[in-house]
Amino acid sequence: MPLIPEEPQIHESAQGPRATPASGRTAPTPRPVPGPRPAAPSRPGRPGPLRPAPPVQRTPRDAAAKPGPSGSAAGADAPATPQIQLIPASAEGALDAAEEAVDLLLDSGRAPGDILVITTGEQHPWAAHELSFGETSYWAQHDAGDDVFYTDATVAGRAASRPVVVVAVNGGAEAAAASALSLAHSRATALLIVCGDPQRINSVLGTSV
Repeated sequence: MPLIPEEPQIHESAQGPRATPASGRTAPTPRPVPGPRPAAPSRPGRPGPLRPAPPVQRTPRDAAAKPGPSGSAAGADAPATPQIQLIPASAEGALDAAEEAVDLLLDSGRAPGDILVITTGEQHPWAAHELSFGETSYWAQHDAGDDVFYTDATVAGRAASRPVVVVAVNGGAEAAAASALSLAHSRATALLIVCGDPQRINSVLGTSV
């Protein structure tokens, strides 16, 4: 709403000297009341009309969807680059090392559904047990994403991405280990933990990841 300029104050001195009736003299005839005065012009520095409020800022979701310089949504197509951690272990002890890694992850606050465990040799006992009830029931637990999921390199390609992938290099051919590590690297979005012989893992990682 526009601000209305104020009327300048009229002081008594501005109306001219006031006649004081002398003793015995008739008071002068009252002067006519002047009509409405025109509005005074705005003085310099007086604020003009109020500006409308600025538009509401975008929510984080809207800001994330705003196209970047390339024209695509920022970060939408950015590939995940997980951190890689190596836990030295023999082929016979790789599965136990992977179990200890899972326990530490859970103790640190990771949700069970964040973790995928892949074996390159013998299956994890949980996977072998659940597969005994059929593949449909087994993969339904994977799709639910409520718990740690154990699988082996031969069928791990069906597993979806998870924040943390733990690989137990507990045997299997060199090609199987390389395939499992490459797959694990593509499935992990935050952390890849590899348990096994460091020399063998480094040689495989150099060609597969």
